[in-house]
Amino acid sequence: MSLRARDEGRIRLHRRFPSRFLSTPRDLIVYLPPGYGESDARYPVLYLQDGQNLFDPATAFAGNDWHADVTADDAIRRGSVEPLLIAGIYNAGVRRISEYTPTRDRRTRKGGKAARYAQMLAREIKPFIDHEYRTRKSAGDAGVGGSSLGALAALMAGLAYPRVFGKLALLSPSVWWDEHSILPVVESWTRPERPRIWLDAGTAEGGNPGKVIDDARRMREAFLAKGWREPAHLRYEEFEGAAHNEAAWGARFGRVLEYLFPASR
Repeated sequence: MSLRARDEGRIRLHRRFPSRFLSTPRDLIVYLPPGYGESDARYPVLYLQDGQNLFDPATAFAGNDWHADVTADDAIRRGSVEPLLIAGIYNAGVRRISEYTPTRDRRTRKGGKAARYAQMLAREIKPFIDHEYRTRKSAGDAGVGGSSLGALAALMAGLAYPRVFGKLALLSPSVWWDEHSILPVVESWTRPERPRIWLDAGTAEGGNPGKVIDDARRMREAFLAKGWREPAHLRYEEFEGAAHNEAAWGARFGRVLEYLFPASR
């Protein structure tokens, strides 16, 4: 059995990355694909939220990480996914809800800083990664993704900066936030760009799984109404029995990579 990427020195940690858009510094963690150190090639990048949950059970929620490095290594070595970097952005703990949501919830009076978070991703974190690593810099080679509230943050970044991020990975998005306030964001889309989008949900998420599926379908319909087409621009999947947790998202992460970053045939 091969070592995990962190054991091979292919996981790099950048501590306390500062931002002029948000007050809290955060760690960045970067996965390098097999062969990165022996090559002079340039690579696409997928930027994922909740970075502490991606590669290491010691930092992951409830001790369960996505095993994203294992999945990416396997897919790259099998030839189903092109070699890529994965840049994880740690969440800011108690500020996670605020930073990941598009609006301030009228009942809890929390949230609403996702636009600033998107600025940080597009105008600070991506330029930093492009400077530090051998990346391909075009929008077609840059994806942004996340799960749950992290998917809302990713969607806000992708729609605000479609010339920066050309691929979106939206796993179990929290469409319910603030009375579905994310849907009008999609419905007001007027730009010509169509970022390539993976959108999914599990059929056993939360206390009302049927509503989760209904919400995900509403988001899919909103994209279709604004000109996205399946499967060229959009892939929508429902995963039978999948819950709302890291194990479920990690289990389908390979499918996400195969759609967004397929290997050249």
